[in-house]
Amino acid sequence: MPQFLMIDVGGVRLRCAIEGPTAGDAPLVIMVHGFPESWYSWRHQLGPVAKAGFTACAIDVRGYGGSDKPPRVENYTLEAIAGDLIGLADFLSPDQPVVLIGHDWGAPIVWNTAFTNPGRVRAVAGLSVPFSGAPQRPFTEVFREHFTSQGRFFYQEYFQQPGVAEAEAEADPRRFVETMMYSISGDVPPGDYWNKPAGATFLQDLPQPQPVPWLTSEDLDYYEAEFKASGFRGPLNRYRNHERDYEWLKPMQGKQLEQPCLFIGGTRDPATTLFGAVADPVAMMRMFAPKVEGHVLAGVGHWTQQERPNEVNTLLLDWLERL
Repeated sequence: MPQFLMIDVGGVRLRCAIEGPTAGDAPLVIMVHGFPESWYSWRHQLGPVAKAGFTACAIDVRGYGGSDKPPRVENYTLEAIAGDLIGLADFLSPDQPVVLIGHDWGAPIVWNTAFTNPGRVRAVAGLSVPFSGAPQRPFTEVFREHFTSQGRFFYQEYFQQPGVAEAEAEADPRRFVETMMYSISGDVPPGDYWNKPAGATFLQDLPQPQPVPWLTSEDLDYYEAEFKASGFRGPLNRYRNHERDYEWLKPMQGKQLEQPCLFIGGTRDPATTLFGAVADPVAMMRMFAPKVEGHVLAGVGHWTQQERPNEVNTLLLDWLERL
């Protein structure tokens, strides 16, 4: 098991799971999870990265698990969470730039932390969600044009009103996590499960989860305990800041992410193609991040590093060792 530390990153404290050489004695790699997850989502990566000679640190993002949970929606902007990562880097690696790795929401978090802090971030890897540059408009406008205005359900619209999604998720956190993970994994039978009318609930019409080898009863026990303790308010508030995120990143329009980048997606992950908007995510990324290496794994769904830990670790370690 990793060592757990509570670290004040300037305004909030983050719970950090750390393995490997003492911070400062080796290059620091910070791992950032997505929704609805925790540091535990990197359980298969911490040890191998540490054994490769890095200080491996997987965090609970603010609002999750053991980290602080500020109450207001605006406490969960990309700018605030990027500030958490820079504060953590300054604490653990004050004299060296760091490597960031993120999955799901963690991918936009690390892409944009590197984008806006090039002097503090040496290289950056994103799983599932490719980097598409500074937004040209708030993402709320995009999904309302393509989904809500057409009478179609979109999960991020459902998440906008505080309290609604919280009530559904907190009624049975284990069922919520298991159903969501199964429904966009590489193991679910093909089906248009998300094609439902606006006004539907999140879990409505999703397939009944079946046992999968990468998500055990013990794994679900851990996620269930974390969300029973933390609730879902902080995690869902991340989705309620698209307008603020747009305003923060607007000055970056037209700029490129210059650091070495690694992208790993899956052929069965809707986020890899930005919900069908991009046919070749790696080619798209090269327009915004010219030093990207990309891999799209056949048959892999959304939970990249949990579904295929060995393949992902091989790609991550090869990339890290070449930096």
